[in-house]
Amino acid sequence: MNGYYKKWGYLGLLSLVWGSSFILIKKALVGLTALQVGGLRVVVAALTLFLFGLPAIRSLSWSDWKWLVLAGLLSSFFPPFLFALAQTELDSGVTSIFNSTVPLMTTLVGIILFGLTITKRQLLGVFIGLLGTVALIMAGMELRPDQNYGYAVYILLSALGYALNINIIKTKLPHLGPLAITTASFAVAIIPALLLVGYSGFFGQILHDSQMQSALWYVLALAILGTAIANIFFNRLIKIASPVFAASVTYLIPLVAVLWGVWDGETINAYQLVGALIILFGVWLVHKKRR
Repeated sequence: MNGYYKKWGYLGLLSLVWGSSFILIKKALVGLTALQVGGLRVVVAALTLFLFGLPAIRSLSWSDWKWLVLAGLLSSFFPPFLFALAQTELDSGVTSIFNSTVPLMTTLVGIILFGLTITKRQLLGVFIGLLGTVALIMAGMELRPDQNYGYAVYILLSALGYALNINIIKTKLPHLGPLAITTASFAVAIIPALLLVGYSGFFGQILHDSQMQSALWYVLALAILGTAIANIFFNRLIKIASPVFAASVTYLIPLVAVLWGVWDGETINAYQLVGALIILFGVWLVHKKRR
């Protein structure tokens, strides 16, 4: 498989896996607090990566670790907590839609801080995708005005972290493999995450609470598939594609997340379908091959 088809394959796979993550968070929050969901997601993902990724980080230099610590905090530590906190007040589909700001933030961060160059067509595609995202947000607010949309700020902070992480990997760590980057990032995050899980009282409650035990299965799926393995594939995607292409996975994630939400009883209307089509057009425009 050549690089062109491989990057589209990664994009589709990540859209499916990460699009399913929001419903897993929603189910996990039935028996666990946001602090527990976020912390356990980081800890389990880190332990999974350590099983086969530790040899990849033994040869990392101190100059590499300087950037890996920053990337690990921005993309592996804070977002799992922020996403779980946001979904205590917002539907899973709505949360995934706000996450679609990542490509725009990646572009802006890349231009301002990393000297990224982008074509006019790509920039137009980014803004068209953002327009579709806004349409989905407005439709969601019309359907569910009772939700606290102020919690969307947690998703926007996560999006900014992802945008910084993508540009750091692309410009400062291009010589490292995806497994090394992913394992090192979670090695940075595991200790503070474990401390927060202990602070939450999880270890004293799990043995006596059947609802927590049921919710734990959702966290395991979220951590192993949606965090550890998915991040390896995402870092591979960053290596073979532009930062904007890699970030555009967040334009496709809402399509999967909204479908899961509908399956779980959340509602969708014609405006949201139009917004989804606009998003797809924006993604196509950003990545359309030149003749």
